[in-house]
Amino acid sequence: MSKIKFVFKRIGRFFDKRLITPISKMVLWFTEKSKDLGKSFERMFARKSSLVVISLLIAVGIFYYVDAKSTTISQTSAEVLYNQKVNAIYNEELYSIEGIPEAVDITMIGRRSDLYLAKQLPIDTVDIDLKDLKPGTHDVSLKYKGAINSVNYKIDPSIATVTIYPKMSEARLISADIVNQDKLNSKLSISKVELDRKEVIIKGPQYKLDQVATVKALIDVNKIDNPSVGTIELSDPDKIELVAYDKKGIIIDVEIVPNTIKATVEITSPSKVVPVNIIPEGKVAFGKAISNITSTVESVTIYANEDILANIKSIDVPANVDGLESAKRYNLNIKKPSGVREISETTTSVNITVESEVSKELENIQLEYKNLSDNYSVNAASTDDMSVTVVVKGVKSVIDNITEDNVHVYVDLKDYKAGTHDVDVIVEGNDVRATYESKVKTVSLILGQKR
Repeated sequence: MSKIKFVFKRIGRFFDKRLITPISKMVLWFTEKSKDLGKSFERMFARKSSLVVISLLIAVGIFYYVDAKSTTISQTSAEVLYNQKVNAIYNEELYSIEGIPEAVDITMIGRRSDLYLAKQLPIDTVDIDLKDLKPGTHDVSLKYKGAINSVNYKIDPSIATVTIYPKMSEARLISADIVNQDKLNSKLSISKVELDRKEVIIKGPQYKLDQVATVKALIDVNKIDNPSVGTIELSDPDKIELVAYDKKGIIIDVEIVPNTIKATVEITSPSKVVPVNIIPEGKVAFGKAISNITSTVESVTIYANEDILANIKSIDVPANVDGLESAKRYNLNIKKPSGVREISETTTSVNITVESEVSKELENIQLEYKNLSDNYSVNAASTDDMSVTVVVKGVKSVIDNITEDNVHVYVDLKDYKAGTHDVDVIVEGNDVRATYESKVKTVSLILGQKR
Protein backbone atom coordinates (compact mmCIF):
# COMPACT_ATOMS: atom_id res chain seq x y z
CA MET A 1 0.00 0.00 0.00
CA SER A 2 2.83 2.33 0.86
CA LYS A 3 4.36 1.65 -2.57
CA ILE A 4 1.14 2.71 -4.32
CA LYS A 5 1.02 5.94 -2.26
CA PHE A 6 4.61 6.58 -3.16
CA VAL A 7 3.86 6.18 -6.91
CA PHE A 8 0.86 8.54 -6.76
CA LYS A 9 2.94 11.11 -4.83
CA ARG A 10 5.60 10.90 -7.53
CA ILE A 11 2.95 11.40 -10.24
CA GLY A 12 1.44 14.31 -8.32
CA ARG A 13 4.82 15.98 -7.83
CA PHE A 14 5.54 15.46 -11.58
CA PHE A 15 2.29 17.13 -12.68
CA ASP A 16 2.71 19.87 -10.03
CA LYS A 17 6.25 20.63 -11.17
CA ARG A 18 5.87 20.13 -14.95
CA LEU A 19 2.33 21.28 -15.62
CA ILE A 20 0.37 22.96 -12.77
CA THR A 21 3.14 25.22 -11.48
CA PRO A 22 4.19 26.58 -14.95
CA ILE A 23 0.55 27.14 -15.94
CA SER A 24 -0.17 28.81 -12.58
CA LYS A 25 2.76 31.16 -13.09
CA MET A 26 1.46 31.98 -16.54
CA VAL A 27 -2.01 32.69 -15.24
CA LEU A 28 -0.65 34.83 -12.38
CA TRP A 29 1.40 36.76 -14.90
CA PHE A 30 -1.69 37.22 -17.02
CA THR A 31 -3.63 38.29 -13.92
CA GLU A 32 -1.03 40.94 -13.05
CA LYS A 33 -1.25 42.26 -16.57
CA SER A 34 -5.02 42.37 -16.59
CA LYS A 35 -5.97 43.84 -13.21
CA ASP A 36 -8.15 46.30 -15.02
CA LEU A 37 -10.46 43.45 -16.15
CA GLY A 38 -12.26 43.53 -12.86
CA LYS A 39 -12.17 42.34 -9.30
CA SER A 40 -14.24 39.23 -9.92
CA PHE A 41 -11.99 38.02 -12.74
CA GLU A 42 -8.95 38.54 -10.49
CA ARG A 43 -10.48 36.66 -7.58
CA MET A 44 -11.39 33.71 -9.80
CA PHE A 45 -7.88 33.29 -11.13
CA ALA A 46 -6.39 33.84 -7.69
CA ARG A 47 -8.04 30.67 -6.35
CA LYS A 48 -5.86 27.58 -6.44
CA SER A 49 -8.82 25.32 -7.34
CA SER A 50 -9.52 27.40 -10.44
CA LEU A 51 -5.91 27.11 -11.54
CA VAL A 52 -5.99 23.35 -11.05
CA VAL A 53 -9.13 23.01 -13.22
CA ILE A 54 -7.74 25.19 -16.02
CA SER A 55 -4.44 23.29 -15.97
CA LEU A 56 -6.28 19.99 -16.15
CA LEU A 57 -8.37 21.12 -19.14
CA ILE A 58 -5.26 22.23 -21.03
CA ALA A 59 -3.51 18.90 -20.27
CA VAL A 60 -6.51 16.92 -21.53
CA GLY A 61 -6.56 18.99 -24.75
CA ILE A 62 -2.86 18.36 -25.35
CA PHE A 63 -3.37 14.62 -24.71
CA TYR A 64 -6.18 14.33 -27.28
CA TYR A 65 -4.18 16.28 -29.88
CA VAL A 66 -1.13 14.01 -29.53
CA ASP A 67 -3.32 10.90 -29.50
CA ALA A 68 -5.10 11.99 -32.72
CA LYS A 69 -1.78 12.51 -34.44
CA SER A 70 -0.44 9.11 -33.45
CA THR A 71 -3.70 7.47 -34.56
CA THR A 72 -3.45 9.13 -37.98
CA ILE A 73 0.11 7.89 -38.40
CA SER A 74 -0.81 4.34 -37.39
CA GLN A 75 -3.95 4.08 -39.60
CA THR A 76 -3.82 1.70 -42.58
CA SER A 77 -3.75 3.39 -45.99
CA ALA A 78 -2.87 2.62 -49.63
CA GLU A 79 -0.68 4.12 -52.35
CA VAL A 80 -0.41 3.13 -56.04
CA LEU A 81 2.81 3.04 -58.06
CA TYR A 82 1.75 3.38 -61.70
CA ASN A 83 3.45 2.04 -64.86
CA GLN A 84 6.24 0.03 -63.27
CA LYS A 85 8.42 -1.63 -65.91
CA VAL A 86 8.43 -5.42 -66.18
CA ASN A 87 11.74 -7.28 -66.43
CA ALA A 88 11.42 -10.54 -68.35
CA ILE A 89 13.97 -13.24 -67.52
CA TYR A 90 14.56 -15.68 -70.40
CA ASN A 91 17.07 -16.72 -73.06
CA GLU A 92 16.69 -13.99 -75.67
CA GLU A 93 18.89 -15.81 -78.17
CA LEU A 94 16.69 -18.91 -78.28
CA TYR A 95 13.15 -17.65 -77.76
CA SER A 96 10.70 -14.92 -78.73
CA ILE A 97 8.01 -14.09 -76.18
CA GLU A 98 4.56 -12.59 -76.72
CA GLY A 99 2.17 -11.45 -74.00
CA ILE A 100 4.63 -9.86 -71.56
CA PRO A 101 3.04 -6.67 -70.17
CA GLU A 102 5.23 -3.63 -70.69
CA ALA A 103 4.24 -2.14 -67.32
CA VAL A 104 2.09 -2.89 -64.27
CA ASP A 105 0.59 -0.97 -61.34
CA ILE A 106 1.63 -1.78 -57.77
CA THR A 107 -0.73 -1.06 -54.87
CA MET A 108 1.02 -0.65 -51.49
CA ILE A 109 -1.11 -1.20 -48.36
CA GLY A 110 0.14 -0.40 -44.85
CA ARG A 111 0.57 2.26 -42.21
CA ARG A 112 1.08 5.76 -43.57
CA SER A 113 4.45 6.05 -41.94
CA ASP A 114 5.57 2.83 -43.65
CA LEU A 115 4.12 3.90 -46.99
CA TYR A 116 5.97 7.17 -46.80
CA LEU A 117 9.21 5.34 -46.17
CA ALA A 118 8.49 2.80 -48.93
CA LYS A 119 8.05 5.56 -51.51
CA GLN A 120 11.41 7.08 -50.59
CA LEU A 121 13.34 3.87 -51.10
CA PRO A 122 14.51 2.72 -54.58
CA ILE A 123 11.88 0.82 -56.55
CA ASP A 124 12.83 -2.79 -57.29
CA THR A 125 11.90 -4.21 -60.69
CA VAL A 126 8.84 -6.33 -61.36
CA ASP A 127 10.15 -9.69 -62.60
CA ILE A 128 8.55 -12.36 -64.74
CA ASP A 129 10.70 -15.48 -64.71
CA LEU A 130 10.43 -17.54 -67.92
CA LYS A 131 13.87 -19.14 -68.05
CA ASP A 132 12.69 -22.66 -67.20
CA LEU A 133 9.69 -22.69 -69.56
CA LYS A 134 9.49 -24.43 -72.92
CA PRO A 135 7.76 -23.24 -76.13
CA GLY A 136 4.00 -22.97 -75.71
CA THR A 137 1.45 -20.88 -73.83
CA HIS A 138 1.84 -20.37 -70.06
CA ASP A 139 0.23 -18.42 -67.22
CA VAL A 140 3.08 -16.88 -65.23
CA SER A 141 2.99 -14.88 -61.99
CA LEU A 142 4.74 -11.52 -61.79
CA LYS A 143 6.90 -10.98 -58.72
CA TYR A 144 7.92 -7.87 -56.83
CA LYS A 145 10.02 -7.71 -53.69
CA GLY A 146 9.16 -4.57 -51.76
CA ALA A 147 11.63 -2.66 -49.63
CA ILE A 148 9.45 -2.59 -46.48
CA ASN A 149 8.31 -5.91 -45.05
CA SER A 150 5.38 -4.36 -43.14
CA VAL A 151 3.85 -3.11 -46.40
CA ASN A 152 1.64 -5.40 -48.49
CA TYR A 153 2.37 -5.11 -52.23
CA LYS A 154 -0.24 -6.11 -54.83
CA ILE A 155 0.56 -6.24 -58.58
CA ASP A 156 -2.02 -5.50 -61.26
CA PRO A 157 -2.01 -7.59 -63.39
CA SER A 158 -0.43 -10.23 -61.21
CA ILE A 159 -0.51 -13.02 -63.84
CA ALA A 160 0.47 -12.78 -67.52
CA THR A 161 -0.45 -15.25 -70.26
CA VAL A 162 2.65 -15.54 -72.43
CA THR A 163 3.40 -17.52 -75.58
CA ILE A 164 6.95 -18.76 -76.13
CA TYR A 165 8.21 -19.33 -79.68
CA PRO A 166 11.53 -20.70 -80.89
CA LYS A 167 13.44 -17.74 -82.36
CA MET A 168 14.13 -18.21 -86.09
CA SER A 169 16.30 -16.07 -88.37
CA GLU A 170 16.46 -15.20 -92.08
CA ALA A 171 18.61 -12.95 -94.28
CA ARG A 172 16.72 -10.21 -96.13
CA LEU A 173 17.74 -7.54 -98.62
CA ILE A 174 17.50 -3.99 -97.34
CA SER A 175 16.65 -0.82 -99.26
CA ALA A 176 16.59 2.87 -98.40
CA ASP A 177 13.46 4.97 -98.09
CA ILE A 178 13.47 8.75 -97.62
CA VAL A 179 10.91 10.25 -95.22
CA ASN A 180 9.94 13.88 -94.60
CA GLN A 181 11.23 14.94 -98.01
CA ASP A 182 8.85 17.91 -97.92
CA LYS A 183 10.93 19.30 -95.04
CA LEU A 184 13.98 19.56 -97.33
CA ASN A 185 14.72 22.92 -98.95
CA SER A 186 12.58 23.01 -102.10
CA LYS A 187 15.65 23.70 -104.27
CA LEU A 188 17.40 20.56 -102.98
CA SER A 189 16.88 16.92 -103.83
CA ILE A 190 18.26 13.67 -102.44
CA SER A 191 19.44 12.09 -105.66
CA LYS A 192 21.25 9.03 -104.30
CA VAL A 193 21.48 6.94 -101.11
CA GLU A 194 24.09 4.23 -100.56
CA LEU A 195 23.86 1.89 -97.56
CA ASP A 196 26.94 0.26 -96.02
CA ARG A 197 25.34 -3.21 -96.33
CA LYS A 198 22.94 -4.92 -98.72
CA GLU A 199 21.22 -7.31 -96.31
CA VAL A 200 20.34 -7.80 -92.66
CA ILE A 201 19.16 -10.68 -90.47
CA ILE A 202 15.60 -10.66 -89.16
CA LYS A 203 14.77 -12.74 -86.08
CA GLY A 204 11.52 -13.77 -84.46
CA PRO A 205 8.73 -16.36 -84.60
CA GLN A 206 8.50 -18.06 -87.98
CA TYR A 207 4.97 -16.79 -88.60
CA LYS A 208 6.20 -13.20 -88.27
CA LEU A 209 9.18 -13.76 -90.54
CA ASP A 210 6.78 -15.08 -93.17
CA GLN A 211 4.85 -11.80 -93.02
CA VAL A 212 7.87 -9.59 -93.72
CA ALA A 213 7.82 -8.34 -97.33
CA THR A 214 10.48 -5.61 -97.18
CA VAL A 215 13.05 -4.23 -94.79
CA LYS A 216 13.67 -0.48 -95.07
CA ALA A 217 16.38 1.84 -93.82
CA LEU A 218 14.46 5.07 -93.18
CA ILE A 219 16.51 8.18 -94.02
CA ASP A 220 14.77 10.99 -92.14
CA VAL A 221 15.41 14.43 -93.64
CA ASN A 222 14.72 15.99 -90.23
CA LYS A 223 17.74 14.13 -88.82
CA ILE A 224 20.19 15.43 -91.45
CA ASP A 225 22.14 18.33 -89.97
CA ASN A 226 22.28 21.40 -92.24
CA PRO A 227 21.50 19.63 -95.54
CA SER A 228 23.23 21.24 -98.54
CA VAL A 229 24.54 20.27 -101.97
CA GLY A 230 27.18 17.58 -101.63
CA THR A 231 27.74 14.16 -100.04
CA ILE A 232 26.75 13.60 -96.41
CA GLU A 233 27.80 10.62 -94.26
CA LEU A 234 25.16 9.34 -91.82
CA SER A 235 27.00 7.22 -89.26
CA ASP A 236 25.12 8.13 -86.08
CA PRO A 237 22.95 5.10 -85.07
CA ASP A 238 20.08 7.44 -84.22
CA LYS A 239 19.97 8.90 -87.74
CA ILE A 240 18.62 5.81 -89.55
CA GLU A 241 15.74 3.61 -88.40
CA LEU A 242 15.43 -0.01 -89.58
CA VAL A 243 11.85 -1.19 -90.06
CA ALA A 244 10.27 -4.39 -91.42
CA TYR A 245 6.96 -4.12 -93.34
CA ASP A 246 4.42 -6.59 -94.64
CA LYS A 247 3.01 -6.36 -98.17
CA LYS A 248 0.38 -3.84 -97.02
CA GLY A 249 2.97 -1.52 -95.49
CA ILE A 250 2.17 -2.46 -91.89
CA ILE A 251 5.14 -2.63 -89.51
CA ILE A 252 6.07 -6.15 -88.34
CA ASP A 253 7.67 -6.41 -84.90
CA VAL A 254 10.80 -8.48 -85.49
CA GLU A 255 14.39 -8.16 -84.32
CA ILE A 256 16.74 -6.75 -86.99
CA VAL A 257 20.47 -7.53 -86.79
CA PRO A 258 22.45 -5.36 -86.90
CA ASN A 259 20.10 -2.79 -85.44
CA THR A 260 22.11 0.15 -86.83
CA ILE A 261 23.35 0.97 -90.30
CA LYS A 262 25.40 3.67 -92.02
CA ALA A 263 24.53 5.54 -95.21
CA THR A 264 25.96 8.03 -97.69
CA VAL A 265 23.45 10.59 -98.96
CA GLU A 266 24.07 12.66 -102.09
CA ILE A 267 22.17 15.96 -102.19
CA THR A 268 21.85 17.86 -105.48
CA SER A 269 19.96 20.88 -106.76
CA PRO A 270 18.76 19.93 -110.27
CA SER A 271 17.23 22.84 -112.17
CA LYS A 272 16.30 23.94 -115.66
CA VAL A 273 15.53 27.23 -117.42
CA VAL A 274 12.35 27.03 -119.52
CA PRO A 275 10.49 29.69 -121.53
CA VAL A 276 7.19 31.17 -120.40
CA ASN A 277 4.52 31.12 -123.12
CA ILE A 278 1.55 33.49 -122.82
CA ILE A 279 -1.44 31.67 -124.32
CA PRO A 280 -4.48 33.83 -125.26
CA GLU A 281 -7.82 32.21 -124.41
CA GLY A 282 -11.11 33.31 -125.91
CA LYS A 283 -11.88 35.50 -128.94
CA VAL A 284 -10.97 39.17 -129.19
CA ALA A 285 -13.58 41.68 -130.39
CA PHE A 286 -14.94 41.20 -133.93
CA GLY A 287 -12.62 42.55 -136.58
CA LYS A 288 -9.66 42.66 -134.17
CA ALA A 289 -6.57 40.47 -133.79
CA ILE A 290 -3.63 40.36 -131.40
CA SER A 291 -0.67 42.28 -132.73
CA ASN A 292 1.79 41.90 -129.88
CA ILE A 293 2.27 40.09 -126.57
CA THR A 294 5.03 41.13 -124.17
CA SER A 295 5.79 39.63 -120.76
CA THR A 296 8.07 40.91 -118.01
CA VAL A 297 9.05 37.27 -117.37
CA GLU A 298 10.17 35.43 -120.49
CA SER A 299 11.72 32.41 -118.76
CA VAL A 300 11.90 30.84 -115.31
CA THR A 301 14.18 28.45 -113.45
CA ILE A 302 12.40 25.37 -112.15
CA TYR A 303 13.69 22.88 -109.55
CA ALA A 304 12.65 19.23 -109.66
CA ASN A 305 14.01 15.72 -110.08
CA GLU A 306 15.91 15.06 -113.30
CA ASP A 307 13.22 12.82 -114.81
CA ILE A 308 10.58 15.52 -114.32
CA LEU A 309 12.78 18.29 -115.71
CA ALA A 310 13.42 16.26 -118.86
CA ASN A 311 9.70 16.29 -119.71
CA ILE A 312 9.10 20.03 -119.22
CA LYS A 313 9.85 22.13 -122.32
CA SER A 314 8.00 25.33 -121.38
CA ILE A 315 5.38 26.73 -119.02
CA ASP A 316 2.11 27.99 -120.50
CA VAL A 317 0.37 30.93 -118.81
CA PRO A 318 -3.24 31.53 -119.98
CA ALA A 319 -4.56 35.07 -120.57
CA ASN A 320 -8.28 35.71 -121.06
CA VAL A 321 -8.66 37.94 -124.19
CA ASP A 322 -12.36 37.30 -124.74
CA GLY A 323 -13.91 40.50 -126.19
CA LEU A 324 -10.61 42.44 -126.04
CA GLU A 325 -10.92 45.69 -128.09
CA SER A 326 -7.78 47.62 -127.13
CA ALA A 327 -4.42 47.22 -125.41
CA LYS A 328 -4.56 45.76 -121.91
CA ARG A 329 -2.14 44.91 -119.11
CA TYR A 330 -2.57 41.60 -117.25
CA ASN A 331 -1.04 40.47 -113.94
CA LEU A 332 -0.87 36.68 -114.32
CA ASN A 333 0.19 33.84 -112.03
CA ILE A 334 2.84 31.38 -113.19
CA LYS A 335 1.83 28.00 -111.81
CA LYS A 336 4.33 25.27 -111.02
CA PRO A 337 3.97 22.20 -113.23
CA SER A 338 3.26 18.92 -111.48
CA GLY A 339 6.34 17.56 -109.70
CA VAL A 340 8.17 20.91 -109.64
CA ARG A 341 9.24 21.84 -106.10
CA GLU A 342 10.33 25.44 -106.68
CA ILE A 343 10.02 28.07 -109.40
CA SER A 344 12.04 31.29 -109.64
CA GLU A 345 9.08 33.54 -110.56
CA THR A 346 5.42 33.13 -109.68
CA THR A 347 3.87 36.20 -111.38
CA THR A 348 4.35 38.16 -114.58
CA SER A 349 3.01 41.41 -116.04
CA VAL A 350 1.76 40.98 -119.63
CA ASN A 351 0.83 43.64 -122.23
CA ILE A 352 -1.45 42.56 -125.09
CA THR A 353 -2.22 44.95 -127.98
CA VAL A 354 -4.76 44.52 -130.79
CA GLU A 355 -5.16 45.89 -134.33
CA SER A 356 -7.47 45.36 -137.28
CA GLU A 357 -7.73 41.75 -138.44
CA VAL A 358 -6.85 40.47 -141.92
CA SER A 359 -6.72 36.92 -143.26
CA LYS A 360 -5.03 34.70 -145.83
CA GLU A 361 -5.30 31.12 -147.03
CA LEU A 362 -2.68 28.38 -147.06
CA GLU A 363 -3.63 25.75 -149.62
CA ASN A 364 -2.91 22.05 -150.06
CA ILE A 365 -1.55 21.38 -146.58
CA GLN A 366 -1.08 17.64 -146.22
CA LEU A 367 -2.88 15.81 -143.41
CA GLU A 368 -0.99 13.87 -140.76
CA TYR A 369 -2.41 10.84 -138.98
CA LYS A 370 -1.93 10.54 -135.20
CA ASN A 371 -2.53 7.62 -132.83
CA LEU A 372 -3.20 5.13 -135.63
CA SER A 373 -3.18 1.56 -134.30
CA ASP A 374 -0.44 -0.71 -135.62
CA ASN A 375 -3.19 -3.14 -136.63
CA TYR A 376 -4.65 -0.75 -139.24
CA SER A 377 -3.68 1.10 -142.40
CA VAL A 378 -5.35 4.39 -143.49
CA ASN A 379 -6.29 5.82 -146.89
CA ALA A 380 -8.18 8.95 -147.90
CA ALA A 381 -11.61 8.24 -149.38
CA SER A 382 -10.84 10.77 -152.15
CA THR A 383 -8.09 13.16 -153.27
CA ASP A 384 -9.99 16.00 -151.58
CA ASP A 385 -9.57 14.18 -148.28
CA MET A 386 -5.78 14.08 -148.52
CA SER A 387 -5.12 17.80 -147.95
CA VAL A 388 -6.93 20.90 -146.70
CA THR A 389 -6.87 24.68 -147.04
CA VAL A 390 -6.19 26.59 -143.82
CA VAL A 391 -7.48 30.12 -143.21
CA VAL A 392 -5.10 32.17 -141.06
CA LYS A 393 -6.40 35.34 -139.36
CA GLY A 394 -4.45 38.03 -137.56
CA VAL A 395 -2.85 41.43 -138.01
CA LYS A 396 -0.99 41.87 -141.27
CA SER A 397 2.45 42.07 -139.69
CA VAL A 398 1.89 38.68 -138.05
CA ILE A 399 0.28 36.61 -140.81
CA ASP A 400 2.71 37.83 -143.47
CA ASN A 401 5.37 35.73 -141.71
CA ILE A 402 3.23 32.59 -141.42
CA THR A 403 3.83 29.87 -144.03
CA GLU A 404 2.81 26.24 -144.48
CA ASP A 405 5.82 25.28 -142.40
CA ASN A 406 4.33 27.10 -139.41
CA VAL A 407 1.03 25.21 -139.55
CA HIS A 408 0.36 21.65 -138.40
CA VAL A 409 -2.79 19.88 -139.67
CA TYR A 410 -3.73 16.38 -138.44
CA VAL A 411 -6.50 13.93 -137.50
CA ASP A 412 -6.59 11.87 -134.29
CA LEU A 413 -7.39 8.22 -135.05
CA LYS A 414 -7.33 6.94 -131.48
CA ASP A 415 -10.03 4.30 -130.81
CA TYR A 416 -11.09 4.14 -134.48
CA LYS A 417 -11.70 0.63 -135.90
CA ALA A 418 -11.70 -0.74 -139.46
CA GLY A 419 -14.16 1.00 -141.80
CA THR A 420 -14.88 4.41 -143.34
CA HIS A 421 -15.04 7.35 -140.93
CA ASP A 422 -15.54 11.11 -141.05
CA VAL A 423 -12.81 12.45 -138.79
CA ASP A 424 -12.42 15.98 -137.38
CA VAL A 425 -9.56 18.08 -138.76
CA ILE A 426 -7.32 19.73 -136.16
CA VAL A 427 -5.15 22.77 -136.98
CA GLU A 428 -2.36 24.20 -134.86
CA GLY A 429 0.05 27.06 -135.47
CA ASN A 430 3.20 28.17 -133.73
CA ASP A 431 2.26 31.86 -133.39
CA VAL A 432 -0.41 32.36 -130.73
CA ARG A 433 -1.24 35.84 -132.01
CA ALA A 434 -2.99 34.33 -135.05
CA THR A 435 -5.96 31.99 -135.37
CA TYR A 436 -6.03 28.92 -137.63
CA GLU A 437 -9.04 27.14 -139.13
CA SER A 438 -9.49 24.50 -141.84
CA LYS A 439 -12.00 25.31 -144.58
CA VAL A 440 -13.34 21.76 -144.24
CA LYS A 441 -14.24 20.50 -140.79
CA THR A 442 -13.93 16.76 -141.47
CA VAL A 443 -12.28 14.40 -143.94
CA SER A 444 -13.37 10.90 -144.95
CA LEU A 445 -10.83 8.18 -144.20
CA ILE A 446 -10.81 4.40 -144.75
CA LEU A 447 -9.16 2.22 -142.07
CA GLY A 448 -8.26 -1.29 -143.14
CA GLN A 449 -7.09 -4.31 -141.14
CA LYS A 450 -3.44 -5.17 -141.77
CA ARG A 451 -2.67 -8.75 -142.79
